[in-house]
Amino acid sequence: MVKQATVAGAREERQPEGGVGLEGAWPIRACVREALEGYFRRLEDCECSGLYKMVLTEVEIPLLQAVMRVCSGNLTKAAQMLGINRSTLRKKLQYYGLEH
Repeated sequence: MVKQATVAGAREERQPEGGVGLEGAWPIRACVREALEGYFRRLEDCECSGLYKMVLTEVEIPLLQAVMRVCSGNLTKAAQMLGINRSTLRKKLQYYGLEH
């Protein structure tokens, strides 16, 4: 396993499927895969479109909420944790109607 950057003192390792997750935690990729499989089972034969944007939105909102909570609303810390510019984070929070 290849060691990755440290987040809040927890060692990360590259998962066999290429995702990065905390040791002992269920990788996010597996959770998303399971949710998508359930979504497609419920769709059955129905057509769907706009799936890419829908999935990104469904993942981005809780990600932003969780990071802002962990960073106690500090935009600078949250942007650094996410690896994005502070103004980009502020725009995303405004776009989704999330308070900071």
